[in-house]
Amino acid sequence: MTGPRSFTKNWLPIDWACACYVGAASVALTRDASGVARWGWLAVAHVLMAGLVCVAPSARARGGSARFWGEWYPMFLLAGLYGEVGILTVNAGFHNDALIQRLEVLAFGSEVSYRWIREMPVVWFSWLVHWCYLSFYAMLFAAPAGLWVVGKRIAARQTIFAIAVTFFICYVIFLFFPVAGPRYAFAQAHNAATEVTPARIAQWLLDRGDSWGAAFPSSHVAASVVATGMAWRHWRKLGLVLAPFTVGLVLAVVYGQFHYALDALSGLMLAGVMLAVMQLQKVPVEELPPYLGIEGMAAAPESPT
Repeated sequence: MTGPRSFTKNWLPIDWACACYVGAASVALTRDASGVARWGWLAVAHVLMAGLVCVAPSARARGGSARFWGEWYPMFLLAGLYGEVGILTVNAGFHNDALIQRLEVLAFGSEVSYRWIREMPVVWFSWLVHWCYLSFYAMLFAAPAGLWVVGKRIAARQTIFAIAVTFFICYVIFLFFPVAGPRYAFAQAHNAATEVTPARIAQWLLDRGDSWGAAFPSSHVAASVVATGMAWRHWRKLGLVLAPFTVGLVLAVVYGQFHYALDALSGLMLAGVMLAVMQLQKVPVEELPPYLGIEGMAAAPESPT
């Protein structure tokens, strides 16, 4: 590495995306430094993430398991970055919720996120959609993992890029326009629909791992639709398997009072834009022969992502 150009010449778009997000999150961290507990540890985490971006190209070039981590590292950062959002926005209060609530009434005629589960406490429906909600992380990893396992490595790389960038866009919005969501703004419903096992598991998990200020747009909706859409494009059978879970999740985030209906709608819109952008990448659906290691990478035509 002899200069800036040689330092970044092997970076993929996902590396640039991660680097840009670290920069945006660092701005938010600096902005909120006086009110953030353990600010120094978050700063250290940002430095470590920047270092990970820098070593990823070398890891990919080594092949084997190092290549896997060099390709997949953004997927394993997402949960931690989501947790950081809650730390950085915890002091934001409900300032933006009032606006989203007004827009929801304007768009849907009422506060759907408050009324739906109270006016339609259907046990079987609640059981179904809450299980779909709980399948969120499995869906996220199933899309690129399925493509990776069957040898569609370029498609898997594109899918990881699309999912990660979708999350990064959501996270930046959360950091600079935090919305707590109906789970915090409204009292929780108590009826037969909220007592089913998957609904109780979802509430238990959110009580221990939710992030304040991460409601608008719904990253659950946006990322799951992008994951399913990418799977549908590159391996139709996998897309068909994921599609019912994605539909159930979109319904669950509103029915379970996790998001405003406007959050879900904005998540769908973001996913549509991301999938349209990814469609411009002309990677053949019938992928090239699987490549292993750096030799295979050299032989396989590369896509921008």
